[in-house]
Amino acid sequence: MAMMMMMIRRRSLGHMKGDVMCTMLLLVLFCLLFYVRQVILSSGWDTPAWKLEILRPTKSSRTLLGTNKARVGQESPRSPVSPTEPQRRHSESKSKHPQAKPKSESKPKRKSKSRQKTTKPTKTTRVPPPTMPPFDFESYLREKDKRNFKLLIDQPEKCDPGASLTDLYMLIAVKSVAADFDKRQVVRRTWGREDGSIRTVFLLGVPRNRTALPLWDQLLTYESQIFKDILLWDFEDTFFNLTLKETHFLEWVNRTCSHVRFIFKGDADVYVNIENILELLQGQKSNRDLFIGDIIVNAKPIRRRTSKYFVPEFVYGAALYPSYAGGGGFVMSGYTARRLSSACQQVELFPIDDVFLGMCLQLIGIKPSRHQGFRTFGIPRPSAAPHLQTFDPCFYRELMVVHSLSVPQIWLMWNLLHDPKLNCHNRTRPTSGPFRWRIGERETDYGVGRVFVPRD
Repeated sequence: MAMMMMMIRRRSLGHMKGDVMCTMLLLVLFCLLFYVRQVILSSGWDTPAWKLEILRPTKSSRTLLGTNKARVGQESPRSPVSPTEPQRRHSESKSKHPQAKPKSESKPKRKSKSRQKTTKPTKTTRVPPPTMPPFDFESYLREKDKRNFKLLIDQPEKCDPGASLTDLYMLIAVKSVAADFDKRQVVRRTWGREDGSIRTVFLLGVPRNRTALPLWDQLLTYESQIFKDILLWDFEDTFFNLTLKETHFLEWVNRTCSHVRFIFKGDADVYVNIENILELLQGQKSNRDLFIGDIIVNAKPIRRRTSKYFVPEFVYGAALYPSYAGGGGFVMSGYTARRLSSACQQVELFPIDDVFLGMCLQLIGIKPSRHQGFRTFGIPRPSAAPHLQTFDPCFYRELMVVHSLSVPQIWLMWNLLHDPKLNCHNRTRPTSGPFRWRIGERETDYGVGRVFVPRD
């Protein structure tokens, strides 16, 4: 009996030792798992690899990539370029998205790099679309015969002569766009001021992006009611539609303002010395041909696609343009304007308005005259003459038109030139010889020739 009790005790002790060993082993395994978990958390792998949320951006990203590729495929054939251009752009879009196709095959390999791979589709969707040409020349050629558009806002009383037909001496016509109210306002308050013999009008078309300027039509109507100087036509106001603005303005002059003696036409970002232009016109006869400006001779068509003035050969195949005036500003007689109105109806429309007007002048046999005071390419940097600052009012006093000025600069120069304390006489010249601008600093997009030399 005692023997049996001893055996039972030994067996129970063996079971207890086994239970203790199992418990210890479980504790060791638990500690090991806890340690591994801490290591994983400290390493930044806080998102389990089997979590379903990582699949959602991948799926939507594949959808976005597919939509983006579809858009590229739809837009590229519409490009008005050579037949090989759309294929080149399509191949470039494939090289920019090398992972768009194998996304679905790489799902099992996303455990440690889930964050990096989920951000890749976001970067891919931000890739800008292929650069499109600045202008659809093929569409332009198809629709170039549409050259008569409705006048939405008119100023029938602008050229009312009043007591006699000789009262209206000069009409100032300024090219503008709907959004540039500040530029129109500074012109109204400075060089475009009206008096009894000088009137001003602004030439506008319909904004291409109407959502960028809400209620644009109501704003222009209100502006026209206040200032009575807005002419608005029903064509899109784009760079290559400036030719339509030219033809419609000449037609308006021929119909409404045929008795005007002289016309100055220019941009809203120029500074004009109207006093100098009036002095220039003294002795000129308004019933004869007159066209004065910054005349550009022997200019070649620009064939670079990146240029603002790019024209392909199938639009203009000749080697040189006819002589034409820079669009920043020029002066013509009323007689010449009436002749141009008729000639421009016979000349095929050309997308660059300055050149188109040169074609019209060539048709009626008028050779435009160049005057050194018309600076339609702006003033070069003053490094060419350290003693002469660009904004020296005494220098601007010698000019007719200076292009590419901001609204504050136009306002500043107007006030400086009309300061009664301004004295430009008896200034000593720091150099012995006459000052000349360096030719190399002038804009060469059209191969412009001579440079300005101030009068002594």
